[in-house]
Amino acid sequence: MISMLTTLCAEIINTCDQLLHRLLSSSSESSLSQSIYILIFTAASARAPLVRMSPKHVVFKKVSRDKSVAVYMAKRDFVDHCDFVDPVDGVIVIDPVQLKGKKVYVMLSCTFRYGRQDMDVMGVAFRRDLFVVTRQVYPEMQDKDKLTHTRVQQKLLHKLGDNTYPFFFEFPDNLPCSVSLQPGPNDVGKKCAVEFEVKAFCGEDQDEKVDKQSSVRLTIRKIQFSPENTEVAPFADMTFEFLMSEKPLHVKLSLPKETFYHGEPVKANVEITNSSSRNIKDISLSVEQVTNVVLYSNDKYVKSVAKEETDDSVPSGTTLKKEYTLYPLLAYNKDRRGIALDGRLKHEDTNLASSSIVKQEVLKEVQGMLISYKVVLKMMASGMVGSSEVSVEVPLKLMNPKSEPGKDFEPDDMVFEDFKRAYLKGVVYGDDDESPAEA
Repeated sequence: MISMLTTLCAEIINTCDQLLHRLLSSSSESSLSQSIYILIFTAASARAPLVRMSPKHVVFKKVSRDKSVAVYMAKRDFVDHCDFVDPVDGVIVIDPVQLKGKKVYVMLSCTFRYGRQDMDVMGVAFRRDLFVVTRQVYPEMQDKDKLTHTRVQQKLLHKLGDNTYPFFFEFPDNLPCSVSLQPGPNDVGKKCAVEFEVKAFCGEDQDEKVDKQSSVRLTIRKIQFSPENTEVAPFADMTFEFLMSEKPLHVKLSLPKETFYHGEPVKANVEITNSSSRNIKDISLSVEQVTNVVLYSNDKYVKSVAKEETDDSVPSGTTLKKEYTLYPLLAYNKDRRGIALDGRLKHEDTNLASSSIVKQEVLKEVQGMLISYKVVLKMMASGMVGSSEVSVEVPLKLMNPKSEPGKDFEPDDMVFEDFKRAYLKGVVYGDDDESPAEA
């Protein structure tokens, strides 16, 4: 491998030297541009097929501080496919000497937080467990083969040795997806969020107080991909009448489709036929995110996540037909308090919260927070007797595209990576939380 890399580097250097000589001796602008292109392309592609890196599949791990238990999981995101949800599976590696005869348990929980832990008022906790299930992993209650449900577990058991034990959970149908409200720059305390967590710990029984030295906590995400495209194109077609105007104002707002993917521009078509005596001005469009906190207070937060203000006007007796483009991106909404995000594991791998899809048989109150989006068109209609605002809106869905199914992997392809939570700047962690240094 070393000799092959040496040969490759020598050939690239030689090629660059020759082409640089051509570049410096070029007399015309066209030959100069051509030489630059050849230099870059050849240097990047020369003998490239000789070096092929085999793809590696990451397995996330986290070890307790006293090294008594370690958790290994092949993924952190679990998809709700509407008709079923990906199961949560992994393995636990134990150190029998450190355990000192104690049992090992694994817990899967879904928690809704809507305030700081230290704001417990009159016995009312500012968090609620929507789902908690605990299972004993060691000593095993059944044979390992009966507890092993996936090929990933089989390969991890084979690779990590005899002190490895599998665990497996299935989500119920009525749980929400991971979502959180972005705190402001000066906010202190736990964010309002629906969070999922896998927790491994040891003890004499599952109800005793957990020793942080011998426990592991991993935040995971339950996410939802866009369903199959229904080919629905939302539109709103409205007529407005004004005082002292014989004819009306006609406004149509339409979208090319109902579902847009995160990062995709939203194109909105506007048609205005102004037969009224008023003049239309101050036309603006926005994508608004609506967050309903339905579990405890039915609060509603409406935030504009993309907006375009224009100088377009439609005088009396004229028409306007135009397409506008909006960009609902988290990059344009950093540090804005109250913006709903898909549950985050790292600062760089999240986005605006996806639209909530609630199954018909599930109570909305159990969902914690419901997210929806709409495009809103606003304009001012000014006349002799004053001005009035006119608005039209259409709904849309903002979601993640359906991903390709992952390829199964062999034990030799595994790469173990430390599982670390993202800690938000300015957040104070209570007694039940790990600090960033402990991650």
